[in-house]
Amino acid sequence: MQPIIKVSNLVTRFGKLTIHDNLQLEIAPGEIIAIIGGSGSGKSTLLREMILLEKPAAGSIEILGQEILTLSDSQALWLRKVCGVMFQNGALFSSLTVAENIALPLREHTKLSTDFIQEIVALKLALVGLSVEVGAKYPSQISGGMNKRVAVARALALDPQILFLDEPTAGLDPISAAALDELILQLRQLLGLTIVIITHDLDTLWKVTDRVAVLADRKLIAAEPLNTLVNFDHPWLQEYFHGERGRNTLTE
Repeated sequence: MQPIIKVSNLVTRFGKLTIHDNLQLEIAPGEIIAIIGGSGSGKSTLLREMILLEKPAAGSIEILGQEILTLSDSQALWLRKVCGVMFQNGALFSSLTVAENIALPLREHTKLSTDFIQEIVALKLALVGLSVEVGAKYPSQISGGMNKRVAVARALALDPQILFLDEPTAGLDPISAAALDELILQLRQLLGLTIVIITHDLDTLWKVTDRVAVLADRKLIAAEPLNTLVNFDHPWLQEYFHGERGRNTLTE
């Protein structure tokens, strides 16, 4: 099966600091994969490179068989439609209502009528488990968990094939985080999405992922199911899974 995302020989530098050195990663269609790593390992940077918000120093990134690093600005609009992104902390516009936030990609990238956009917004709200009445509220008027769901709805506005989630459960209470994990699984089942998650949440890793990609030593050191990684012989992974917090999760 041809990968939906293929990262080859990726090199990322900030000045003299090398973040990624010859990084390789392939992601299969329909897969839920999480990317983990220590602080400074370049997890969010890799995500931003896969959606062309940043460019690496060298290497190749293919999305749906298309090399994206050579796309012009006008050609890159295609990428905005096939990839939906939920940024860390939701990144909703506080001056816009929930409905206006979700409608924004549709207004920017389509020529749909206002009435049709409103119908799509209602559909996306329902898809993430929110009522249409929530659309009239502002982000400051809804809970943190609802903000995250709205951000997911906005990421789904253009019916993407790939969904990127940056720390989707960060800052949520355990009940809201578990509900969002369930939503991720439901979206993959309903829409056939490929989902890429940046997270530190061990509960999310156990519950929703098919594989976990580990960044360390400026490379991808493993991309395996979580029950395989638990016993992987690398110092960072040993501390991650067998430190106090990791042990608590393993014994639950």
